[in-house]
Amino acid sequence: MMKIWGHRGAYSSAPENTLNGFQMAAEVGADGVELDIQLTKDREIVVIHDETVDRTSDGQGWVKDFTLSEIKKLNFNKSGRTGPLFMEVPTLAEVLELLKPTGLTINIELKTGVIYYDGIEPVALKLVEKYGLSNRVIWSSFNHYSIQKIKLLEPSARTALLCGGGVLVTGEQCEKVGAEALHPSVHMLRYPALAEDCHKRGILIRPWTVTNEDDLQLARQLGVDAVIVNKIDWAKGI
Repeated sequence: MMKIWGHRGAYSSAPENTLNGFQMAAEVGADGVELDIQLTKDREIVVIHDETVDRTSDGQGWVKDFTLSEIKKLNFNKSGRTGPLFMEVPTLAEVLELLKPTGLTINIELKTGVIYYDGIEPVALKLVEKYGLSNRVIWSSFNHYSIQKIKLLEPSARTALLCGGGVLVTGEQCEKVGAEALHPSVHMLRYPALAEDCHKRGILIRPWTVTNEDDLQLARQLGVDAVIVNKIDWAKGI
């Protein structure tokens, strides 16, 4: 049965990559959540998508230039859409602690494509191990070297290669890196050979971000393992 994963938590209902959003994803019955990690100036892992804080907070600047205490002072409920008026950027530890009792699968995307956060992989692996969640975490990245590093450090880790922006990644490339899954942008499902090739090789497919019924039905027809969606309750209802 195709699983439903919440994109950056409950993207359509709560500010992305916040504790409020992850809690909401669990409450509405998601099977898993996708989140993004980066390093602060003092090498703390925070959960945030963009390399800068400009779009999602009331601050400005690069994540890498803030210490944890500095970035925690910014309000990541910029729109004031839901929940507490002030929301901090969470650390990975805080998100793992919140999600541990839920049973949700946790897809951690290593945001090492624009800025290569040297050493983020072993720090993140140790944190996941500390919380006893290694068997529930899937590591993904557009930077395939990061996935190779995860596999080198922890051969049993479950991994996925991300692809999008018109750059197609194949099942064969997943095999070469040792990744068990491919996470393509949803429009890439329409490339006729992709799903067939992945299925032949035993590579799981989990497309992002599925936002309409046609794409959801296509994903189901192609037998994907999970879909990453903005509207969890909508996807579950179809």
